[in-house]
Amino acid sequence: MLIEFTVKNFRSIRDEALLSMVKGARKELEDTNVLQINDAPASLNPLLRSAVIYGSNAAGKTNLLRALATMQSLVVGSHQRPPNEALPVTPFLMSSKARTSPSEFEIHFIVDKVRYQYGVAVDQQQVHEEWLFAFPKGKSQKWFHRERSPDQTGTQTKFGDKLKGEKELWERVTRPNGLLLATAAQLNSEQLTPIYNWFANKLKIAVGKESWNQQPLFTISLLEQQQQARVLRFMQAADFAIAGLSLREMDGEHLNAITQNMPPQLKALLTSQLGSSKGMQILTQHQTQEGDTIEMGLGDESDGTQKMFCYAGPWMDTLAQGNIMVVDELHDNLHPLLVQYLVEMFHNPEINRQGAQLIFTTHETSILNQDLFRRDQIWFCEREQDQATHLYPLSDFAVRKGTENIERGYLSGRYGALPFLKEISDAFGEEHGA
Repeated sequence: MLIEFTVKNFRSIRDEALLSMVKGARKELEDTNVLQINDAPASLNPLLRSAVIYGSNAAGKTNLLRALATMQSLVVGSHQRPPNEALPVTPFLMSSKARTSPSEFEIHFIVDKVRYQYGVAVDQQQVHEEWLFAFPKGKSQKWFHRERSPDQTGTQTKFGDKLKGEKELWERVTRPNGLLLATAAQLNSEQLTPIYNWFANKLKIAVGKESWNQQPLFTISLLEQQQQARVLRFMQAADFAIAGLSLREMDGEHLNAITQNMPPQLKALLTSQLGSSKGMQILTQHQTQEGDTIEMGLGDESDGTQKMFCYAGPWMDTLAQGNIMVVDELHDNLHPLLVQYLVEMFHNPEINRQGAQLIFTTHETSILNQDLFRRDQIWFCEREQDQATHLYPLSDFAVRKGTENIERGYLSGRYGALPFLKEISDAFGEEHGA
């Protein structure tokens, strides 16, 4: 489970930005929107099941999620990265000081009912600092702290006595652009491998349109395992008039014709699944007015139906496994009620029994209300005059519990994080001599 994430000096985020999943003092929606971890130290309870982030275009919402994805990539891709390959970070470019400073990422999370604090400071060439603390039974333990040596020729690491294993070997073989956490996990550290696996397996991040290239894969695998009923229930609950789902093997020469109307990412996925000569066509069944059944290719369905198909596998898996789902622009191609439906699955204790969490950005304001979200679940991103992103929660404002219309307040500018539409209209007026 995710407790909080902090990022500094990454893309439009210059100053430290903190996204917290820790429940505030208020008691609203505690039975649905709040997680309680059984038999865990009091310091781990309670956490929030979801967080939603609003803001104008180019305010930095996506960059916040990219920062989390980048930290995951730094960890999971560390051992595969060649020695001289640049690290995937971009600092805040609008400041000369920031351009020459490392980007910083820190995350607090829970693995097997133990809280961990892990962070890195990196630029494109090397790791400047890396640290890991554990809090078994709420008490702090330093497991390691790695930083650049005073002469800047390498790194030196101080290990805590609670971390066991071949520490000297881990330090010696970790490359300047690699992470010690990943190196030790690859060398079978009993204590560090579960932490590495949390980054690799528990974080499910979909940021940017290209990120959906692999998202349908899990849904397709469910159909291949004859679990059509599970996928069908997911899609029918969203009020799609689909009577059935199936897969059909097809020859590769027919792929272009069948996938002509599909989004590029879904078409690319099916093409990659062809192998030598065969591929699978996703079919939907519909009932005609006469009671007959007709089949259609998924590419002939609406964009919303195709997106819900992409969501089905990852969504169900996340809820079943207690993962953290991170989605950029959840509202794209979906009706507002479908967005609400997807969110409510995480808020439903009967469906979300494993402590799964959802973090997403959206422009859909119809779900911005106190019936769906607690005030500490709602966040705003705003681009300041100096072009730096500012992240802040709705709980920073005095909001009347249960009565204040949050959507109206947001759209009227009460909480900020809106585009400067007046300035834009003024610019067009000047252009036309108004």
